[in-house]
Amino acid sequence: MDTVTSPLDLRKKVLSWRRRGLKVGFVPTMGNLHTGHLSLVKHAKSKADRVVVSVFVNPLQFDDKTDLLAYPRTLEDDKQKLSSVSCDMIFTPNVETIYPNGMRDQARVIVPVIGERLCGRHRSGHFEGVATIVSKLFNMVAPDSAVFGEKDYQQLLLIRKLTQDLNLPIEIIGGETYREQSGLAMSSRNQYLSSDERMRAAGIYQILQTVKLQLRQGGQSYTELCIEAKLVLKERGFSPEYVEICRETDLMPANHQDKALRILMAAKLGETRLIDNIACHLD
Repeated sequence: MDTVTSPLDLRKKVLSWRRRGLKVGFVPTMGNLHTGHLSLVKHAKSKADRVVVSVFVNPLQFDDKTDLLAYPRTLEDDKQKLSSVSCDMIFTPNVETIYPNGMRDQARVIVPVIGERLCGRHRSGHFEGVATIVSKLFNMVAPDSAVFGEKDYQQLLLIRKLTQDLNLPIEIIGGETYREQSGLAMSSRNQYLSSDERMRAAGIYQILQTVKLQLRQGGQSYTELCIEAKLVLKERGFSPEYVEICRETDLMPANHQDKALRILMAAKLGETRLIDNIACHLD
């Protein structure tokens, strides 16, 4: 497993693979890897001959400097984990490499509509930062395919739209959400939770499952179901940002004629922001 820090060395290695007719997969991360991340690498490996994983904490997507500074950096541990899942190359650039002229004058990539809803309403500039860094990484790696986790479902669809709109020859693949035994979706942010908060945080998945059951039973408006779910979150000590029932294909508000749905929610527990979602396919 190679580790490179410069785009030039990255491109040389990828070019050598391409000359041999090998397909290249890509998994962008911000490090602090867990089992969910490693599953994405395995998925990428099943679709390609070689896999590149980037580890870069992108300051452009943080709307809170304190959150950026607190984000865990665990590169040596990440390398050990990646070596266990047949990663072929790790790309670990620094901020100066990615933004050589600083971020103030950096050209930005905006994905309208989908980037303005849900988390986009609550995290100013977040998806602009995500779309910009992913575009830069796609240009550096030039992969045939890239894998993104479904836990960040809005991000997955946003990247898929970005790729389609910019005519990038990259297949965007979704990887399933990995969960702890309690049902809590695996996330690097879970380590911010106290032991008590961690147990309570599993309630998000339980509430999502309840909404899914209510959708299948019918009889209530989607607005009512979302309001009820927010109230339950509050009763359990969360500060909910949103609970929404959306069309799975584009995350626009769903109606009773739609059959392929996503239930999404975001809430704070203490100082930790948590997101989760599940699919709901109606007959």
